Amino acid sequence: MRGSGSQSLRLSRIAVAIAIGVFTGLVFAFLYPDGLFRSHPHSPDRLLLESDLQMVSSGCDSDAKIQALNEEIEALREKNAELNKQARELNEKLQLVEREKDGAQKQSLASSGLQPEAGAFGTVKGFRTNPTVVPDESVNPRLAKILQEVAVRKELIVALANSNVKGMLEVWFTSIKKVGIRNYLVVALDDEIEGYCKSNGVPVYKREPDEGIDSVGRTGGNHAVSGLKFHILREFLQLGYSVLLSDVDIVYLQNPFDHLYRDSDVESMTDGHDNMTAYGYNDVFDEPAMGWARYAHTMRIWVFNSGFFYIRPTLPSIELLDRVASRLARPPESWDQAVFNEELFYPSHPGYDGLHAAKRTMDLYLFMNSKVLFKTVRKDGNLNKLRPVIVHVNYHPDKLPRMQAVVEYYVNGKQHALDSFPDGSE
Repeated sequence: MRGSGSQSLRLSRIAVAIAIGVFTGLVFAFLYPDGLFRSHPHSPDRLLLESDLQMVSSGCDSDAKIQALNEEIEALREKNAELNKQARELNEKLQLVEREKDGAQKQSLASSGLQPEAGAFGTVKGFRTNPTVVPDESVNPRLAKILQEVAVRKELIVALANSNVKGMLEVWFTSIKKVGIRNYLVVALDDEIEGYCKSNGVPVYKREPDEGIDSVGRTGGNHAVSGLKFHILREFLQLGYSVLLSDVDIVYLQNPFDHLYRDSDVESMTDGHDNMTAYGYNDVFDEPAMGWARYAHTMRIWVFNSGFFYIRPTLPSIELLDRVASRLARPPESWDQAVFNEELFYPSHPGYDGLHAAKRTMDLYLFMNSKVLFKTVRKDGNLNKLRPVIVHVNYHPDKLPRMQAVVEYYVNGKQHALDSFPDGSE
């Protein structure tokens, strides 16, 4: 009995406790319908949560805006490229009209025997451009047919190559294809290069057998082969084509025909490494023994590079080729680039009639030699952002690895591709 009463009392207490708990819960539910620990609308936690949500939303909006801006920038770039192309085409047409006018005036005066009249002060300009020769396809009908298929607007890139430069030739024509240039031709100096070009879809021309030229073409080094071009190029000019003569140690990064002036007989890249050496400067020679007349002013300019120049089919151009080829064919043995520049720049003097050819120096940062690139441009934070039209590895004997590094740097975007090379040669 006593145990039974104690158990009943315990159960009663539990029931009372449950009842109190339920009652208390009902009271709190009535007084605090939103919960006892609800967040205040302006509490830091709530503000932080709302801020996070806004940031997520804002981030999505920013991504969309960035995407829209990128699309707009790309559209503007395309429009700008198209406008630049139109401007170049209009400029070329204007230059063509001016050249034709200049040539017509020159021919008219020559045929009529009339003397020109001088205009007012500051308005007089000499004739800028020599007229082109009458094309003569009988000179080489086979080459004429090839040029009709390859050339664009009667101009093309021409390179001479034998098997000794096969590796460089591959980098050369690969860069040309990458840029999208169609008007180029390799003059093969042996059968292996002819076959190699055909197997790689490269326009190629092999001359008719000529033992005097072929023997040099098969076995000659860079300078010997380089000297042949002055003889071979003559036929191209006689056929009425302008030629951008190119060595094969050159990497193309833009279309060079978009950056030519075409107002001179010869338009050449320079071996100079800054504005003074490339375009000319007044070099003062000091001879103290002369006293009052100790200072003598001289004009200096670094030479044109005979491995990359644009030549128009004019009489002075053909005369230049004949002069250089003739000198290279007889003793003493000479370097073709030295002879090329001597014939272009030496004035007439007793016992010598100078060449009357118009000439222009190309922009040294667009048509860049390897001294400019490795000694200056790659180390300059502004210049290294520029994209040249070509890079000619003419100053360094390790040509192929430097050409490959130029491709890695400018085409593949590897910023340190040039770092391992010294400024000069070792």
